[in-house]
Order: sequence, then C-alpha cells, then structure tokens
Amino acid sequence: MRTFVTGATGFIGANLVRLLLQEGYTVRSLVRPTSRLDNLQNLDIEIVNGDLNDPDLWRQMVGCQVLFHLAAHYSLWQADKEMLYRYNVLGTRNVLAAARQAGIDRTVYTSSVAAIGVDACGKIVDETHQSPEKELIGYYKKSKFLAEQEAMQAVKDGQDVVIVNPSSPIGPLDIKPTPTGDIILRFLRRQMPFYMDTGLNFIDVRDVAWGHLLALQRGKTGERYILGHENLTLKQILDRLSEITGYSAPKLKVPAWLPLSVAWIDEQILAPLGKPPAIPLDGVRMATKPMYYDASKAVRELGLPQSPLAGALKDAVDWFLL
Repeated sequence: MRTFVTGATGFIGANLVRLLLQEGYTVRSLVRPTSRLDNLQNLDIEIVNGDLNDPDLWRQMVGCQVLFHLAAHYSLWQADKEMLYRYNVLGTRNVLAAARQAGIDRTVYTSSVAAIGVDACGKIVDETHQSPEKELIGYYKKSKFLAEQEAMQAVKDGQDVVIVNPSSPIGPLDIKPTPTGDIILRFLRRQMPFYMDTGLNFIDVRDVAWGHLLALQRGKTGERYILGHENLTLKQILDRLSEITGYSAPKLKVPAWLPLSVAWIDEQILAPLGKPPAIPLDGVRMATKPMYYDASKAVRELGLPQSPLAGALKDAVDWFLL
C-alpha cells in the first residue's frame, strides 16, 4: 500500500515513516524545499517538494491509497497567530480537499490533545471532553481545534478520516526539539534550576507511531483517539531524568506568578523593542493547569501500546547526547 505522509521530517513523522517501512508500506513524503532532511536520511522513501496550501497538491498524492497528515506549525508565540491559522487550519482544509480529489481511500489526521483542552479542576479527561474554543489557551491550541473541525467537516462530506490526538511524546529523533524534548534538553544542559507545579501526559513516540498505523487499520471513521500513556507531574519526570543521568533534579518550586510575570515582560514589552523573547506567555499560562488525559479508548479499540516511559526517556537522553 502506498502512503502519502506530510510532516515526515518532524518528531512523530520520522518515527512513523520508519514504522511504515518496517511494516512493508511504501512512503511518499511531502516536504518544504526549506525543510531539514536529517530525519529522512538513508530511508527508502520518495520525497516530493511542496506546501500544505499548494492549489495543485492533489497531483502529488495521485497513486497513493492512504494519507497521514501530520504536518503543522507549532508555536506558542502570540505573534505567530496568522501563521498558525494559515498552516494548521487552512493547510488542513487544503490537504483534505487534495486527498478527496486524488482519490485517497483513508486519511489519518494528526490532531493533538491541545485541541481537546483540559478540565478546569485538573481532572483527567478523555475524548468526550471538549473545552470551548474561547477557553483554549493560546493560538496554537485554537488552531488545532479549528483544524480538527475541518477534519470532522470532511467526514460529514463523505471522506474517510480518523483523528488521533497525541499527548506529549518522548524518544529519539526529536530534531526541533518539541516542548517535551526541550524539557529533557534543558535538564541535560543544567538549565532547569526551578520547576513549576504542573503535569502532562507522556508516551513513547514509537507508541504514537503505532497509534497512527493502528488508527489506519482499526480506527472508526470520524472518531478521535487520544494517543497517550502516563500522567506525571513535571517534578516526577525530572526525577526520572535524574535517575537516568545522575544529574540532580531541581528542588525549588516557583509560584506561577513569577514565570508569568517574566514571560509577559519578555513577550509584550521587550519583544516589540527588538529583543527575541525567551519564554512564551501562552506556554506558561498552559502550565498553570495540569494537562492529564485518559488514553484507554485507544488502548481498547486500537490496541495502542503502552511501553514503559523509562525506555523512551533513556533513548531520548542518548539521542540528545549524540
């Protein structure tokens, strides 16, 4: 079966492409001419250049039976509002239209738990939860919510689309890095003297890749599946990194008002004066509430693997230290 993959150069995409090849699928990957190709080196795939919003994108998909649409723009900077909408919302609309025109049989769309939102009291939520758009913090979360609506509209129009919502993946090939990878990298560089009282759902990135393939094989049209595993506080994940590396984990917890104040000054005052901001305000705002999720639906209906995080953390550490 020939697959068309957007976002193959990214963290999840690179792991998915390797899994598809391992399982006997043929891969055609859409990449921008300016994309770094480090994650695709020496892989037996077909690479085509293009953009998510290309009007003739469907021509690149002709001959493929399956689409994995992972590509998205990630940014927590408020200044990137228009770019987030252009790539995540309009790009998804165009990709799905192209898939329909090219005769793609089934699409797996990569959304995010960001589109689902969080419980106001920090409780664990599943796919049935939906925070109102106005309560989603930051333009990135809003863009992923709106992009998911594009996928649901495509289903209503007759397309076969399955939605997956990864949480926070951990593992190798985190080239950018992602926010989770940034936590690990900053820990390794001894740049985390403090921590906030927050929490996330973590999962081995290779399990996320399997979740995509299983969604293709077993997912129900129009359904969304949280691809997650273990809910941990930030302190717990830092302690686990300490056990793996022997480096001391930060012991001092800072109140939320402190990083919020720094981020607000950084992004609202210094950035317009020409100083590149270091801390995104929306990122700190997100961290004020735990982001905990229940992935039991994907485990039950798809057979999503739940590999121990110890292996993913060690592999991520080893990869960053290469």
